[in-house]
This record gives sequence, C-alpha cells and structure tokens, in this order.
Amino acid sequence: MATRQHEVPTVDLDPFSHDALGDPAGTDETLRETGEVVWLSAHGIWASGRYDVVERILRDPETFESSSGTGITNVKTEENWRKPSVILENDPPDHTRYRRVMASVLSARVVRRLTEGFQASADRLVAGVVARGEVDAATDLAEAYPMSVLPDALGFAKEGREHLLPYSTLNFNAAGPRNELYWNALQAAEYATQFVNWQMRREAIDQSGLGGIIFAAADAGDISEEDAEMLVRTFLSAGLDTTIFGIQFALKALAETPEAWAALKADPARARIVFEESLRTWAPSPYIARTTTREVEIGGVRMGPAQKVLLSVAAANHDPRRWERPDEFDITRDTSGHLTFGTGIHGCVGQMMARMEATCLLTALAQQAESIELAGTPRIKHINWLRGFEELPMRLTPRAA
Repeated sequence: MATRQHEVPTVDLDPFSHDALGDPAGTDETLRETGEVVWLSAHGIWASGRYDVVERILRDPETFESSSGTGITNVKTEENWRKPSVILENDPPDHTRYRRVMASVLSARVVRRLTEGFQASADRLVAGVVARGEVDAATDLAEAYPMSVLPDALGFAKEGREHLLPYSTLNFNAAGPRNELYWNALQAAEYATQFVNWQMRREAIDQSGLGGIIFAAADAGDISEEDAEMLVRTFLSAGLDTTIFGIQFALKALAETPEAWAALKADPARARIVFEESLRTWAPSPYIARTTTREVEIGGVRMGPAQKVLLSVAAANHDPRRWERPDEFDITRDTSGHLTFGTGIHGCVGQMMARMEATCLLTALAQQAESIELAGTPRIKHINWLRGFEELPMRLTPRAA
C-alpha cells in the first residue's frame, strides 16, 4: 500500500466497473481533470490522464518499468494467467534484443511488400459487404478483415482461428482487475489457450510468412526457440482486437461526420489521415500501466518504488492543454504526438501494420461506397483494457457503376 500525502487528489471511480466502461468520456475526464496524478482508491494504484505526465512516464523506462507488467497486476510479485511477454513486459537490455527482431519482422520494407495483397483482400471484402446494404460493421468489416489478413500473413493454420479473439480478449481483460469480465473471459478462452500454445510452435506455422522470419532469428542464434514462440504470441495478444476496434471507431466517425466522409470519398489517399485522427479521438486500448523502480515525484505527488501507475492515453489524447477542440473529430488537424500507440522505447512495434490494414480497408470503402451511415445504435463491448463495439449497424450504398 502506498504512503500518500493528505492533499493528493483521490478518485473513487472504478474505471473497470460496468458504469465506467459504459461512459468512457466521463471516465477519462474524471481521471484527467481531478489532478496531474491521482490516487485510484478502488485498486490502490496511481493514475494520470494528463498528456504531459503520461508522455513523461512513457519516455522514462528507467523510473517506470514495463517488466512488472503493463496491466495493473505486478507480474513480479503476483501470479499471472500467462508468462510475461518478452517484448511488451520487458526492459532493456533484453527488451532491446527482442524489439530488434520484431522491428525486422515488421519493417517498412516488409509492410510495403504486404500492402498490395492486403489491399486486394480489402477490395474483395468491401465489394461484398457494400453490395449487402445494411450490415454489422463491427463484425462484417472491422473484424472480418484483420481476422483474415493478419493470420494469413503470419502463416497461421486455417483451422482454429475462431480461438484467436477469445484469447486476445482474455489478454486485455487480464490487464485489468480480477473482476467478472476477467473470469468470464478466462472461462470462454479455455480451449483458445490450448490452441494458441499449439499455434505458437514452429511446426504449426507456414515458414514463408512473418512467423517464419521470427523463427529464422532463432536459427541465427539471435533469440531462443521459446523466445520465437513468445514473439509469435505477441501478434495474437496485441495485434488483433486493437486493430479491429480502431477500424470500428474510424467507420463510426465517418458515418457521423459527413464532411470527413466527403473528403475521404473525394480523395481516398486521405485514409491514413482519417485513421490517425480516429486513433487520437478514440483510443481502442485506453490504458498502459507502468511500475515505479524508485521514489519519484510528479506534480507534487511522491510515489514510492514498486507502485503501479495507470496511464490513460485516451484521456491524454483529449487533454485540452495539448489539443484544441480535443473532442472534435477533425481530419484537418495535426495528429502527431497522439499516444494511442504509446511512445518511447515501448511504442507499439506493430503500429505500421495496424495503420496499413486500416488504410487499405478505408481506401477500399472510399472507392466503392457512395454513402455510409449508422443504421441503429452501436452497442458497446465491455472489456477491461479495450474500447469497441459488440454491434455497429451501418447502411452502405454502393457507388453507381
């Protein structure tokens, strides 16, 4: 338990409660505006939603480590549901070695090589979906596309892919507290965990895909065979839900902002810009956690060593001290500096892949759809460490031939 000064602002809100998950904007505002650093009494940890504080902490891995876990569980002192990630939950110098391997797997050259095939897949999917008119964009577009192209690119087996999302969902629920969402996800992922443990292996992967590049690093002696399996797992635990929900938010934003849709339709090359502003406005993964390695003071608040700090990147992306009109979706703004992918040495290594996937899908939509609008009320999906939709009903009109 932390020793706190009496003047430290305290937040009684539980960010992972049903009510808080249903009101993400209100939750973010409370965390951000109560103070630079606040005490989250529901979980006995620190938290911040101020842009300057969140960015400072993410850029100081010596004081705020990742190896104790990037969720609220301290994986060094508490039992976790899986082995820590060798890249997400690691610090230099080991982190540097693993990141170098992942950077080679997801280099700009590799992403460029994949783009043509990813775009063709997006074109085919969008053509079929637009022709249907009314669809659930949450699953028919935002989920269907990454769930096809990413496992294919990795060289995963065709069978068993229905287990990938339950596994990833468990991973993000486990980053939060051991609440009902976590226990339900754990039960739902019983067979998914077994499948992923099998799919991580060299023998289960087509070596001509991205997974083969990872195992080639093991053959070269850069990492061990077990390390290679763990890096393959990273794609599953970090690269599916976040991309899916990021695309969902971009689709919803376009449906609700006619001027943005008109601009994208007139110039599909704006797809990347649309996605960036969507990421700033609605971070699919709203939190990152760090753990103090020593006593440190921020904003007049003194934190001791081995204390968790919950960083709300979603709140920081709406900080009026950093952004003008932060709650507006505006594709003309400069989005550089948004923290959705983190920043510093632990900035998301797969961000180029996520951007490429979303850009391909939004480009295809802009080229093939005349109009896009909501056809009902979106239904929020409750996951401790993610934001997205269970249902996103939309009406799409194809362009005239």
